[in-house]
Amino acid sequence: MKYIELNNKMANQFKENFDFEALLLDKIAVEEFLKEVESKSVKFASLKERMEFLIHNSYYIDFYEMYSYEQIEEIHDFCYSFNFEFQSFMAVSKFYQDYALKSDNGLNWLESYEDRVAIVALFLGNGDFKKAKRICHDMMLQNLQPATPTFKNAGLVRAGELVSCFLLSLDDSLNSIAYNANSSMQLSKIGGGVATNFTRLRGRNEEIKGIDNCASGIVPVLKIWEDIFSYVDQLGQRKGAGAGYYHIMGWDIEEFLSTKKINADEKARLQSLSIGVIVPDVFMKKAWKGEDYYVFAPYTVYKTFGIHLDDMDMNKWYDKLVASNTVKKRKINARKMLDLIAELQMESGYPYIMYVDNANKVHALRHIGSIKQSNLCTEIMQLQEVSYIDDPNDSNRLNEYKRDISCNLSSGNIVNMMKTNRIKETSYSAMDGLTTVAKLTNISQVPSVALANDTMNSVGFGAMNLHGFFAKNQIDYESDEAKDFVNVFFMMVNYYTIERSMQIALEEGKTFQDFEKSDYADGSYFKRYIEKDYLPKFEKIAKLFEGMHIPTREDWKGLMNAVMKNGMYHSYRLAIAPTQSISYVQNATPSISPIVNVIESRMYGKSNTYYPMPFLSMDTYFYYKSAYETDMYKMIDLIAVMQEHVDQGISTILYVTSNTPSNELASMYAYAWAKGLKSLYYTRTKTLKIDECESCAV
Repeated sequence: MKYIELNNKMANQFKENFDFEALLLDKIAVEEFLKEVESKSVKFASLKERMEFLIHNSYYIDFYEMYSYEQIEEIHDFCYSFNFEFQSFMAVSKFYQDYALKSDNGLNWLESYEDRVAIVALFLGNGDFKKAKRICHDMMLQNLQPATPTFKNAGLVRAGELVSCFLLSLDDSLNSIAYNANSSMQLSKIGGGVATNFTRLRGRNEEIKGIDNCASGIVPVLKIWEDIFSYVDQLGQRKGAGAGYYHIMGWDIEEFLSTKKINADEKARLQSLSIGVIVPDVFMKKAWKGEDYYVFAPYTVYKTFGIHLDDMDMNKWYDKLVASNTVKKRKINARKMLDLIAELQMESGYPYIMYVDNANKVHALRHIGSIKQSNLCTEIMQLQEVSYIDDPNDSNRLNEYKRDISCNLSSGNIVNMMKTNRIKETSYSAMDGLTTVAKLTNISQVPSVALANDTMNSVGFGAMNLHGFFAKNQIDYESDEAKDFVNVFFMMVNYYTIERSMQIALEEGKTFQDFEKSDYADGSYFKRYIEKDYLPKFEKIAKLFEGMHIPTREDWKGLMNAVMKNGMYHSYRLAIAPTQSISYVQNATPSISPIVNVIESRMYGKSNTYYPMPFLSMDTYFYYKSAYETDMYKMIDLIAVMQEHVDQGISTILYVTSNTPSNELASMYAYAWAKGLKSLYYTRTKTLKIDECESCAV
């Protein structure tokens, strides 16, 4: 195919001759691909004929129940007025292969980019024409990008779910295991990725019904979960994806980690299930000092104190557990454990690391519940509770469903938000669109997930194209100017998402459940913003924000008073997920990470496809320093600045080479913890290929 040849020629010519003019070949590849799209697109005499055909044949929902034809036409005309052009071959091919609606036989396209945006905006407007047009505006400017499940499925009759990332929590009973196994299957069936907390399960050789050495431990259950996601997928089109989280002070932690060793026994090795460790401050302090720490048998903890290990604040409970004569325990050297984790990450990319105390220290809902784990991509940090599942032998107690978690995501394109001076407007559009998704999502087959969605209205607005923005404006990713920019930018996004959430609470006449117990309600959340200004420190950064109002301490004080009076609709608002295929469509660098190569190679279909970084030129080339050459400590510093303004987490990948010593990687873990990061995603080693999570990615 000519467009593949042009795209490949572009990459080869650039690599061989450092020829920036070769990038023009990629633009020609776009034109060639669009010729094929044109030849395979279904033609209609008018928009009215097109809409009636797609609605009548069960492609689109009946939008006439929400809008007049004139409004639908106005939105479509508005989209086409932008004269949108794809900026790379990867962008156009990704959109048409993965997102544009096709005929039932898969041979013809029924949507252009403008058509898809119009339908998504109309859907997210949910009958409110003005809201639909605002969302449409930011999507056509490519300021706002809904997550893949929403962008792909919105407005379709035969659609998957609008969200596809979930968190579940097991209790220590067969009933709970069965409930969560079924829940995982139901969620995997709709294309969901599921993270499950296994910390409560009895450790190997713990007692069952008073008989010692009966429990099989955590690994057999993990193997069941791996089989679940291997068996149950979305109509054979998308593999199931799951992750298991376990507390680093749990009895089976060494067995848990050994499941990712390349030379592990095949009966215990997890080939496709991801794993993550839950790490409290107590462990990190002991690792810092090179001391031993204790792991505890979970059932003996519960039997002695009536509280589960994952419910404990280890800052308060650790010494009590050590002192107890009835809690089964053993010593492990903390630094050696951290080194083991580093060795495994160098080998396999896993485990993820979730710093549970860092997450809870700044948790605005700490008086409502605690954060216990994260998701497949480590950016979701929300309170979670464990459901009681009915024991058939106990007729006096029925199922008591508590709150699990679903991830409802979108991202802003930093380059375009800054270019159009629309941080406020895009933040508003994001909150409006995400609110519609929350309202229309009903995962009824998993009551604990449905309950959380209905009572908490949680969303996660993120960001992409940070490195692209830095390169475009000739800012070093590792510089103080970079930290200055993200400090101001994410403060503003935080401000405007809170403001819009407060406005939606007024419009809807309700707040999220238990708002009055939150740090928003008593004003304590706003203290740091009222005590100091978050204005640019560098003249270069100040110029980038010219024409935009940067909220001052007085603005924050006014917002605090409004929130205390009116409440907030959303319990959580911000989460920076990894952005993968959708960032190609946006012609953006992924999420907030540094790039890997100035021209990235991806196997797409049966062809190698190349993606040149946005704005690549002689002027920007040297600002596109590879992640493998970037100082990871400075990257952590940058993310720590963002984290101050993000109420959930930031998916953070560490980049090392095969020559990086494992103790150096362990040192990065300690540094990230000390800087207040809430989690670390996988570690990407230069010689290692990772199957990245698609379920939660924006």
